[in-house]
Amino acid sequence: MDVLQRIEQALEAALTLGLAEDGPPKLARAVRHAVLTPGSRARPRLLLAVAEACGDDAPAVADAAAASLELMHCASLVHDDMPVFDDADTRRGAPTVHRLFEQHGEQLALLTGDGLIVLAFENLAWHTRLHPERLGPLTLIIARAVGVGHGIVAGQAWECETDVDLTQYHREKTAALFSAATEAGAAAAGMNPTPWRTLGENLGLAYQVADDLRDVAGDAAELGKPVGQDAAHERPSAVSQLGVDGAVARLGDLLMEAVDSIPDCPGRDQLAAMAQAELDRLLPAALHAKG
Repeated sequence: MDVLQRIEQALEAALTLGLAEDGPPKLARAVRHAVLTPGSRARPRLLLAVAEACGDDAPAVADAAAASLELMHCASLVHDDMPVFDDADTRRGAPTVHRLFEQHGEQLALLTGDGLIVLAFENLAWHTRLHPERLGPLTLIIARAVGVGHGIVAGQAWECETDVDLTQYHREKTAALFSAATEAGAAAAGMNPTPWRTLGENLGLAYQVADDLRDVAGDAAELGKPVGQDAAHERPSAVSQLGVDGAVARLGDLLMEAVDSIPDCPGRDQLAAMAQAELDRLLPAALHAKG
């Protein structure tokens, strides 16, 4: 089974656990749409790659952690797309959850996002029953990555402020879940997560810089979501602060720092290649010559 099949299977298992056959049909449709519309699965792929590099002695735990992290990410996308934030019509090439329904779309989107956050922890608790000593560290890693301190909730809240430090904003808005991916991958395999944090943070910062570049130089049809959103919503971005050339240079520096921070392990070369391939995929074609 390849890694994407492994992730999709884990997500299906999580939805089976959380959705009730006699539950509200529209909510079930919204939840499945939010989770199963095809995406890159960058965060769970990174988590499983780190787990593999650390021995992956409990694949069921790694799968659960990967699925729970992706559920958190999907929840954040549902909320981010709502009219109160981006008011986006498409996500991953499909209608956003609040646009999926002619009636009650916003209510269902809010409930879907909230429900996925809860399901992430339910799924993690259920699938770590045979390794209960790993539940605590994994719960803490994922909760902190989402929370109001330095998680993605804090990152989104910086958009409500006027004085914003770009690196802190990117660290919390995007890098938090990437740090959680590398840390949780190690923790799922029973290893110390701390040495893996820097890798995830640098990859997450690089991912956000690449996303900022795509917002100005990407194609909406190819990306499956609107472009020009940073300027439209007056959000801070790497491009607005550094310019296109500066943002491309920053992306390269972050990738080098990420590769250099990979702990010594048998899978080091594979992780480095994965990081490079992922950022090559994200960089708009028109900017590859600058990278």
